Amino acid sequence: MVVLGIESSCDETAAAVVVDGARILSSVVASQVSTHEKFGGVVPELASREHLRKIVPIVDEACRRAGVGLNEVEGLAVTEGPGLIGSLLVGLVYGKALALSLGKPFVGVNHLEGHIHAVLLENPSADAPVTPGASGDARLPAVALVVSGGHTSLFLVETTSVAAADALSPSRMKSFAYRRLGQTRDDAAGEAFDKIAKLLALGYPGGPIIDSLARHGNAEAVEFGRIKMKGNPLDFSFAGLKTAVLYRVRGTPLATEAEQRREWRKSAAREVVRDHLGEHCSQETLDLIASFQKAVVQDLVERTLAAADAARVDSIFVSGGVACNSLLRERFAEAARSRRLRVLFPSPALSTDNAAMIAAAGYYKLAAGERAGTSLTAHASLPLGDHV
Repeated sequence: MVVLGIESSCDETAAAVVVDGARILSSVVASQVSTHEKFGGVVPELASREHLRKIVPIVDEACRRAGVGLNEVEGLAVTEGPGLIGSLLVGLVYGKALALSLGKPFVGVNHLEGHIHAVLLENPSADAPVTPGASGDARLPAVALVVSGGHTSLFLVETTSVAAADALSPSRMKSFAYRRLGQTRDDAAGEAFDKIAKLLALGYPGGPIIDSLARHGNAEAVEFGRIKMKGNPLDFSFAGLKTAVLYRVRGTPLATEAEQRREWRKSAAREVVRDHLGEHCSQETLDLIASFQKAVVQDLVERTLAAADAARVDSIFVSGGVACNSLLRERFAEAARSRRLRVLFPSPALSTDNAAMIAAAGYYKLAAGERAGTSLTAHASLPLGDHV
């Protein structure tokens, strides 16, 4: 089954063509970083306008690269939430109109479910279609950490076998079920990275910049302590950590340094800023950055391992933009070795927002006979799964 996926939940306009939920024929992503970086974060209205401008050419380009005409597409999968409502509506309305004009079935896909399927695309489970070059079988049930600029959540991912409704699909299809084990109560981890980067005048997006600069700092220089939670111990909170950094900077030479760095960034070319930013950071700033990153990563890893213990699973998926963080990958690799766990990440291109993951998740819905009607609409806070 050839599925066209469309993703527009935040600030990337993306389209992809995927076969049988496993083989990527094309994946095209148009970034809006240059539009939003001057504001230090995504401006919803500007994001919606950029999606309107790019959605048609991006879908056309995805089909061109795949060597597939729109009439050859057998189903469409479109992100319906969660995300920025204006951005979601652009992709969803266009996807519905395209499906109706072509007479093709379509489904809405939860963006968080898409991130989980990004792992399965490159690490298929035993009875799923196999991707050429895939790195190995994913074991289910598994605990999935979805961690990005907008989300930080833990899910238990389980599967059952259902009869396929599509003649082109295997006679028995995998059906996925999700239970939410924990989520952030305030800032998402990626959002915290962006806000600290803005505070220190480092640029946007903050995650990759902090990851790069932290390698030159001492992560033991500042002791932030473990983040404690009342109630559900698997919930996250990064607002207090962000405030602790703010208080350490406010009214100190670090604040003056940040202002000087902000003025330098305004006058310097983007390439100069990229290559020489570290030279405009004091060792104290680099130490603070490294210590902050360590605290975030330690909390993500500890709570995810605790969730795996509670669910009695030995398989962990980690996806979302923050899954590209080098320290996070390193700490999970250490945990996998010491605890004999299987920890799976998507490649960096599939960790960040993309439409291949939406098409992959949509394939299983379409093959099982699920169809969306014309009343399908976007949901900014669409939940995934039941809360445990």
